Amino acid sequence: MTRKMHLLATAAALSLLSGLAQAEVTVLGWPGGPEETALRAVTEVYNAQPDLAEENKVELLFTSRDGFFDKLQVDLAAGSTAFDVNLIATYSIGRYAPYMEPITLSDQAGAVFGDTVLKTMQFDGQQYGVPTDLSLHFLYFRLDLTDALMADDAAKARYAEISQQHLGKAMEPKAPADWTWEDFVANALYFSQSVNPDSPTRYGTVIQAKNLLFNMMVFHSWPRSYGGNWMDDAGTITVDSEAFRTALSQVKMLFDLGATPPDSTSYEYAEANAAYAAGQVAAMVQWNAAAGELTAAQAATGTTAPPAGPDGKFTHIHGLGLGLNKAAENKEGAIAFLQWLSTEEAALAYAKAGGAPGLAAETAAKLATDRPDLVQVGEYASTYGFVMNGGTSEKALSVYEAQAKEFTGYWAGTQDLDTALKNAATAMADLLK
Repeated sequence: MTRKMHLLATAAALSLLSGLAQAEVTVLGWPGGPEETALRAVTEVYNAQPDLAEENKVELLFTSRDGFFDKLQVDLAAGSTAFDVNLIATYSIGRYAPYMEPITLSDQAGAVFGDTVLKTMQFDGQQYGVPTDLSLHFLYFRLDLTDALMADDAAKARYAEISQQHLGKAMEPKAPADWTWEDFVANALYFSQSVNPDSPTRYGTVIQAKNLLFNMMVFHSWPRSYGGNWMDDAGTITVDSEAFRTALSQVKMLFDLGATPPDSTSYEYAEANAAYAAGQVAAMVQWNAAAGELTAAQAATGTTAPPAGPDGKFTHIHGLGLGLNKAAENKEGAIAFLQWLSTEEAALAYAKAGGAPGLAAETAAKLATDRPDLVQVGEYASTYGFVMNGGTSEKALSVYEAQAKEFTGYWAGTQDLDTALKNAATAMADLLK
């Protein structure tokens, strides 16, 4: 370690320790928002157990979100003992794995979360954390518009004309739960005034196309449904494939034909939500976290899983979770807490306090009244969820960034498809070797 890194690590560790009461099991959590609220709630439940020894009670530690993951890496690499348990995310596990220890979860974990959600906290076949909060994608759509379209013979005829002209086949409108990505494109064209001047919305959809890694996560459900992946089991980069070509080209069509706002090359989460909430958009793929905001803004909003491709329906998933610091001073107490956190009791308490765990159907059903959204999240995660091969590697975030640079360049018209895929494949080969 360089002298500069040592000083940074020391400063970070001192910052973490500042104001911290002496505690035997210290948990470094994600500060702010529902994640902090939920973690505080379940910690109170855990600490209230009558048979829990005082030396094994949990004390929570929160620092700024600004630069959180970089500061955490410095602390872990320095062997900091300021915390026993720390936050991890699916796309950063490989970055921290050298400084953490794999863990064994409770014997309830498989039934509580399901294999797909547990895999969001795995690296090289080992479990590095308890999944606490899950992010995935919903297809949001204007139910009033799709219902009206399907009930109007003249509208259906116009829909068929538009799809024949631009997709090479006369298509019929369907319920969004039955959409393929071709249906998604056809619907977007029909509800765009640039293609259909009689459309009640200005744009059929909104594509988040800012050069941003999280926008790539939203996009990935599209090529994955066509069989796309980052690399095969032998480690060969497979991004330059028919699957990615098809998905990228379909998105480009939406840009070229004005089915997404022309400035959506600068859009991310907030801007996409604003366009939909303002009634300008007929349907969009967006994070599950937007459900409350979008349904409140457009009362006729329906949600379902993203559209299907030849390989079926898929949704990108990633999660936040908690794992074990290799330098933990109270490993026994830390492991006991992590194992309890993976029980049904803890998962239900976390969800009722506002967290967003990905739960298997039987567990999620117990929250149908209090948290109906988690029933849908759990169903989609277990049925459609995926993590790209390499998506938990040390360089996963850099892969997303490389793709964002190249793919958004193609959508914006600054480079052609062959160049975008070639550049992305070259960068990925260097990052994932």
